[in-house]
Amino acid sequence: MPAYHSQFNDGDYQSVGNMFLLPVKTRFRGNAPLADPNAEDVVDEAISLFRANCLFRNFEIKGNADRVLIYLILFISECLGKINKNTPQGDAMKQLNTLAVSNFAVPGDPSFPLNAMYAAPSDRYQADQMRQYVQQLRQELATRLVETIFVDGKPSKWWMCFSKRKFMNLSL
Repeated sequence: MPAYHSQFNDGDYQSVGNMFLLPVKTRFRGNAPLADPNAEDVVDEAISLFRANCLFRNFEIKGNADRVLIYLILFISECLGKINKNTPQGDAMKQLNTLAVSNFAVPGDPSFPLNAMYAAPSDRYQADQMRQYVQQLRQELATRLVETIFVDGKPSKWWMCFSKRKFMNLSL
């Protein structure tokens, strides 16, 4: 059974490096285009495909939107690792927001674990654009993930059982 790929691969979007700048429904500052509030965006897609895709060791990249999806799935794994089954929803929100804005590597940085799959930005301006976009995605994903996985103030066991799983045997 093949992995699930992004529905945004066929679109015509601006690229930075070889990642698309996909529209996002967000309230955080950044350079992502605004998405239609009634349509699914890449963050919704990453959350809905996470549990199926994290079981795969291989993932064939079919477009630049898949690179965004891979990054978001790896970030979800990192977020789930920060939360334990006794973490209250408010504390989880604080922890994940701190994680989202903490210092992180982007493609082209020596410490970025996926440099083989991602092209480095061509200049300093593109590197700054990519950093802003990725930070905006991380902040929005952290907020929506807490809203998704918490049921009655406690993390859902159907999400937490994936906290030790590594997508493609990688981590950020």
